Amino acid sequence: MKWFDVLGFNIIHAINAWDEEDGNAIEMVAPNILSVEHTMERMELVHALVEKVWIDLYTGIVKGYPISTRNLDFAVINQAYVGKKNKYVYAAVGDPMPKISGVVKLDLSKGDQREDCTVASRMYEEGCYGGEPFFVAREATENLDAEEDDGYVVSYVHEENIGESRFLVMDAKSPNLDLVATMKLPRSVPYGFHGLFVAESNLKVLLMDT
Repeated sequence: MKWFDVLGFNIIHAINAWDEEDGNAIEMVAPNILSVEHTMERMELVHALVEKVWIDLYTGIVKGYPISTRNLDFAVINQAYVGKKNKYVYAAVGDPMPKISGVVKLDLSKGDQREDCTVASRMYEEGCYGGEPFFVAREATENLDAEEDDGYVVSYVHEENIGESRFLVMDAKSPNLDLVATMKLPRSVPYGFHGLFVAESNLKVLLMDT
């Protein structure tokens, strides 16, 4: 195990990390939680700044820079790229935390030019706040030959004025994360719940093992 000293970098929900081709460094994408002392009692004061971090395994030097100025957390990627170099990230917009007012899509390749990486977004209607997003690939099996963003972003929103919750399915490739389908939920979903998508084939295997 090797430790690295990093000034003022507080990670809660890492997004992804991978080895550089030469094996000398690791790249990581994660939100840097600013004012971390407020996370337990004053969440509205917390700002999660997504950063791209470069870790030199030999010199111990760690460098990082933000890829968006927005308050973003609970980010996900195409699960076929976990631990591999990926391009797209889907993150929840905290406005303020812990309420989530929308979803954005980030293109990590733009981060090399030190510009804001946001390439698509969907902000919810006034009075609607959601949960964390999850990416669901169009193909059920992990296929690295398919386009990385060929799939859907799913989440839920709760409309506070009428106490109604809805499940949303968004087109991950579209510039506005266009809605493909919505479904009214029989019960409201509390804010802050984590989400996970399990394919029917995988669910059957899990049920057989129990």
